[in-house]
Amino acid sequence: MIRDHKSTVYTVCYMFSKDPDEVEDLFQDVLINLWKGFDTFRGESKVDTWIWRVSLNTCISSDRKKKRSGERVPLEMTANLFQDNDSDSKQVRQLYARINRLGLVDRAIVLLWLESMSYEEIAAIVGVTPANISVKLVRIKQQLMKMSDNS
Repeated sequence: MIRDHKSTVYTVCYMFSKDPDEVEDLFQDVLINLWKGFDTFRGESKVDTWIWRVSLNTCISSDRKKKRSGERVPLEMTANLFQDNDSDSKQVRQLYARINRLGLVDRAIVLLWLESMSYEEIAAIVGVTPANISVKLVRIKQQLMKMSDNS
């Protein structure tokens, strides 16, 4: 199951942190929570929906704990081996920088929408109605368009 959904878990973890060590920690936390919760999974939703929900809840909880305990100072590298400098890569980085400034739930909704999930699937993961997802996405898109890259 984990092998089949590993990219889903990593996608969520990368959305909540850019620090590779923290992403690995989040990934491990998600795996632990999936392991602990597997016996209580009742099959009322699809397995992938359950994995998305556990992944998002784990990362959101971790993000809240991190904010309460204070800010970590990451080690800085002088070279970024993965940095692309073409215009498409810059636009993607700008979009993700803006997304990362959204609230936790809005960030999760955008992430799921970018994964081409239906409103019904997103609603099942987030725990709201599909109509509410539709309204939230319109508001989130407006909020993203109003953001400048500097603020």
